[in-house]
Amino acid sequence: MAELTTLARPYAKAVFEFADAAGELASWSNTLAVSAAVAQQGAMQKTLANPSLTAAQKAEAFVTVCGDEISAKAANLLHVLSENKRLELLPEIAVLFEQFKSQREKAVDVHVETAFELSGDLETKLAKALSAKLDREVTVQSSVDQSLLGGVVVRAGDTVIDGSVRGRLAKLAEAMNS
Repeated sequence: MAELTTLARPYAKAVFEFADAAGELASWSNTLAVSAAVAQQGAMQKTLANPSLTAAQKAEAFVTVCGDEISAKAANLLHVLSENKRLELLPEIAVLFEQFKSQREKAVDVHVETAFELSGDLETKLAKALSAKLDREVTVQSSVDQSLLGGVVVRAGDTVIDGSVRGRLAKLAEAMNS
């Protein structure tokens, strides 16, 4: 996984910088999402793995499947990725692009796991508090995990805040055993 991210990062950064300079972040986000979905399809993966096809033929097959969903500039990206044998990196490129876009827009998606369903009012208060703490616009997605016993686990990118009873008990057990 880390290797794919390392390989995909230069492409994602280049696409992001190009899209940002052109003011086309939203359209490129859509294009990369479509391309990533196509790259993950079984039939396309077989086509990309076919050793009898040239890089240009693979790129053309990819462009044909995407159809009108991608621009000529995106088709050029697909040709470059194909020439470098990197079409399989498209899902990772799309993820990295979205991370760069979120950083630029100062927005973050936060996943909150709770032991019980959050009320709308409490979810709004939590979003405001997290927005102030993270200095970003926060979009909260919540789910229920009854194994937490109580409290919450908040995941915002690489940041994890474990305020669950299960997490606190695990920390207490670790402290007692050391």
